[in-house]
Amino acid sequence: MEKLQTVLDLQLKQHRALGYGLVSLLTAGGERLFSAAVFQCPCSAAWNLPYGLVFLLVPALALFLLGYVLNARTWRLLTGCCARSSRSRARGCGAGLRGAVVCAQLGASAAVAPLTWVAVALLGGAFYECAAAGSAPLARRLCRGRAPACEAQLPLAPCLPAQGPDAQGLLRELKAHSQVLGWILIALVIIFLLIFTSVSRCLSPVSFLQLKFWKIYLEQEQQILKAQATEHAMELAKENVKCFFECLHPEECNTPSMKDWQQISSLYTFNPKEQYYSMLHKYVNRKEKTHSIISKEGDAVIPVLGFVDTPGININTAAEL
Repeated sequence: MEKLQTVLDLQLKQHRALGYGLVSLLTAGGERLFSAAVFQCPCSAAWNLPYGLVFLLVPALALFLLGYVLNARTWRLLTGCCARSSRSRARGCGAGLRGAVVCAQLGASAAVAPLTWVAVALLGGAFYECAAAGSAPLARRLCRGRAPACEAQLPLAPCLPAQGPDAQGLLRELKAHSQVLGWILIALVIIFLLIFTSVSRCLSPVSFLQLKFWKIYLEQEQQILKAQATEHAMELAKENVKCFFECLHPEECNTPSMKDWQQISSLYTFNPKEQYYSMLHKYVNRKEKTHSIISKEGDAVIPVLGFVDTPGININTAAEL
């Protein structure tokens, strides 16, 4: 039982890293299955290049868009944004800049699966071999110093009937190109991730231990919020159903207004002059009941605090989408 609890605690603490790892693993497995079961190079000078590029890039684009769709932060940013557009213009370009920063962070998260797809596909080599075999400029470069019929035979190289010595040599060279590109892509992603993580942590306005406390607070807040919301919704539903069947007027039930929900649902912004751990925390500590907490001077989107908008209840909402 203690070992199970240890595993559960690890999952809660490292759910983001485990999630990315699972997405990468599923994407890599899907690519291998897709390559073996679906992909069939046409071995045509006219079709090799578009066919190979479609299999290499279109699934990556679909995974990238799917990453946006499944991210709860996307819908937190978009829900009601058209209704708030006039107020956003009144606040100036600050809100637009914060929105652009959040979109960049969403894009970085959504890029995990497509980059995995492209990297695994390049290491396998099948898609690149087919696409490169249909490229006339690459054919001229590869066939330099070879037999005159080399350029005409290159589109047939990925096919089984063309497994002669020259075709095998061309295939080995194409696969080498593909695998080198794959490892370069992996290295660039790792270097970029290391630099981005180091810089974002270096620029963090809070310390390492406070970040750990912040995450614990958010987990507890979301658990309590979900429990209280469920209890409140159940009481409200019971009262309404009871009044419907007994033809009574319902008793007054204090429920947050639309404006209240909009304010605590907005994206979190950090202000060094205040220490609030969530939009809910910021809302209940506002000085005046009519005071808006969505945006004020000094607020900024801090990359290392992106987890504030995607804890507990938000992750479940994304899964339901």
